[in-house]
Parts: sequence; structure tokens; C-alpha cells
Amino acid sequence: MDMLSHFLLAAAVTFIGCSIAVPVVLSIARVAGLYAIVQERRCQVYILFGKVIGTLDEPGLHFLPAKLGAAAFLVNWLGKCQVVDMRLDQSYLRSQPVNSEEGAPMGIGIWYEMFVSDPVSFLFKNTDPSGSLSANVSNSTVRCLSNMPLADMLVNRHVMSDTVRGEVTPKSHEWGFKLGSVYIRKVHFRDAKMIKQIESKVVNRLRQVTSAIKQDGVNQVSVITSTAEKTAAIELAKAAAVRPEIVGNALRDISNDPDVAQAVFDVLEAQKIINGKATVTLMPASGSGLLTDILASQPPRREGDTPPVKL
Repeated sequence: MDMLSHFLLAAAVTFIGCSIAVPVVLSIARVAGLYAIVQERRCQVYILFGKVIGTLDEPGLHFLPAKLGAAAFLVNWLGKCQVVDMRLDQSYLRSQPVNSEEGAPMGIGIWYEMFVSDPVSFLFKNTDPSGSLSANVSNSTVRCLSNMPLADMLVNRHVMSDTVRGEVTPKSHEWGFKLGSVYIRKVHFRDAKMIKQIESKVVNRLRQVTSAIKQDGVNQVSVITSTAEKTAAIELAKAAAVRPEIVGNALRDISNDPDVAQAVFDVLEAQKIINGKATVTLMPASGSGLLTDILASQPPRREGDTPPVKL
């Protein structure tokens, strides 16, 4: 039991020391200026009595007396530590007003990257470095890209981006900023009336092109139709020219046999009669007595009766 109680007591003391005592001791050491921890893409600038005594830009654990000397024990009490964010940042400026060489009012949207290259200059050489950089990019865009030919302004965006970047980079570096990529993302017209006129011209041009395409299609169809009709007329004319010869040869072969010829002509005559619309009246042969019997079988005619139809 004594060994178990000693073990539990030692475990409790170790737990309390690791969870409470060690953080308290490390906090006191950090406030006293023994060490400092720098985060990734951060820079700590130490200022004592209005003077920069050191900067820490490497991430990790740093022993301050080795970096700052004896001032490390005073900087947290009589000075201050400025933490500068050195991560890459992005910004976008919309519709910067420029005029083309032809006088067209254009708007340019420019996107750019920047990051802090000199923390001391960033803190003390400009009160608003981000705003100054944005104004510098805007002014350089207007100054460098004005009076360009409209065709180049709408096409050569890579050249325009390089021009703006080369103009802004030296000045921005003086403020502790370094300009990264610059890209012209959008070039557009700013005048609403001009936009409507361009839209109207484009619509009219599309209508003209559509009408020309339709007319060309109609012409092609007409050419194909006329060619087909011409070919059909030629073939029908050839058939009409050959038909008498074919019919004549067939009749000549039929006329060689009188019985066959007579039968063919009888069939043709009967077919003509059947196809025709004339009324045919069939009469019995004379002397057969059938007509006399038919007349005798009719009742006597009275006054006012309709005369009989003669067949």
C-alpha cells in the first residue's frame, strides 16, 4: 500500500507540474524575454525607446538574449513587439478609366499580388502601404495604358500587365512591399451609348450574315432543283423518243400471228370502251322477236304518263 500511495502521489505531482507549472514557467520566461516563438510567414519587429533593435523572420523558437542581447529583458516591459504578416495577399481594382488612341472611353480591371519584403520599411516608411500600393497601381495603369490603340488594348493583355508591373515595382519596394504577379483581367467600354451602338452594329451584322447564309442556301437548293429537273426532262425526252420504236417493234411481232393480233386489238378496244365515259346501249339482234315481246308486255299508256324511254 505504501508503494502504491507513493506512486499515485508522484503521478499526481507530475500531472500538476506538466499541466500547470510548466506552462506558467514558460509564460514567465517568455514575458521576461528569454525566448520567443515566431509563426510561419510572420515577422516580429522589436522596438525599444523608439529604435528597432532586432527582427525575427525565421519561424521557430528563438533565444532572445542571443538575438537582442541584454535588451531582450527590457523590450517586453519598456518597448513593444510588432508582428507583421508576410503572407501573399491579392487585390483587384475594377474599371480603371483609360482612353484608347481613338478616344474610346475604356475601363480596365487589374488583379495583382503583393507581400511584405521589408518589415521595417513597411511599418515606418508609410502609414498606409496597402492603400498607397493600390493608388500606385491605379495611377500606373491609367498613365501607362492610356492612348493605346484599341485593337492592342483588347488583345495584348500580357504586354499591358508587364508594363504596369515594371512601373509599380521599384516604388512599392521602397515602402516594404514587393509586387508579385500583375494581370489585366477585364477590358470593357465605359460609355453606355457606345455599348448600345456597338450592340446595334453587331446585331445588324449578324442579320446580314444570316440573310446571306439563307440566300446562299436558297440559291444552292435552286441550282440542285434545276439540275435535277433538267436531268429528268432529258431522260423523259429520251424515253418519249424511244417509245414509238418499242411499240412499233412489239406490234410488228404481234402482227405476224393474225389470231394474236386480233385478240390484242379486241382487248385494247374493250379496254378503251371500259375506260371511256360514253353510254352504251345493247340491242338484241333483228328477227329474234325479243323486242316485240318487251313492247307487248308493257301496260297501255294513259294520258299524262311519261313516255317510255327508248333503248
